[in-house]
Parts: sequence; structure tokens; C-alpha cells
Amino acid sequence: MDPSTRARRWAKAPDFAGQPARVEAVRAQTAIDKINYLDSGLHEVRCRECGTCVLVRKNSFDHTSVQWCENPASVCPNFRDDATPGALRDGCPQLRASIEQAVLDGRITVPD
Repeated sequence: MDPSTRARRWAKAPDFAGQPARVEAVRAQTAIDKINYLDSGLHEVRCRECGTCVLVRKNSFDHTSVQWCENPASVCPNFRDDATPGALRDGCPQLRASIEQAVLDGRITVPD
């Protein structure tokens, strides 16, 4: 096969067009992965300082996933008062302390 033909046939991921059972298996696993990585294990935590609500999952003692329920700049005074809009930031120290307290209180579990 010449290189130009090979380039046209290559795909980033196979589509399994002729294998409907495999297409359905991939679709089902994708749905399971979405639940596992985006939805499962999330716990509501409210900042003890301002009351902002976030969803939190502890993947380990060092790894915390935080999903904001609203735009941080509109609900968190720490983000709102930042003089550099759009700049990368480490997060809110008060929210971090609230998450750490939720772990200490046992409201959020840390996997082994």
C-alpha cells in the first residue's frame, strides 16, 4: 500500500462500522467511564467562610478534584477580588480548609 492510501485509511479511533455489537459495547463502557470519572464519589462541600458550594472527590490524600457549581468569580470573594481576571490561581485557601475539614470530619473519604 502506498503512503497516500495509508494516510487516508488511518483514523484516530476505529469506528467499528461493521460490528454493531462492538459499537454498543464501546458506547456502554464510555457511559460507565463518564460516571466513574465525572460523577461518582462527588460530595457537596460548602466553604465555611462564604458558603460557596462545590463538588469534591478525593482521589488520594494529595489529589482532590473540585467541580464548581457556579462561576467562582461570581460566588467566591477570593476569586472575585482577584486583580488579574483569567489568571491561573491556586484556588481559595478558605475553600481548601473547608475541604480538609470535611475529610477530617469523615464527610469525604479518601481511598486507600
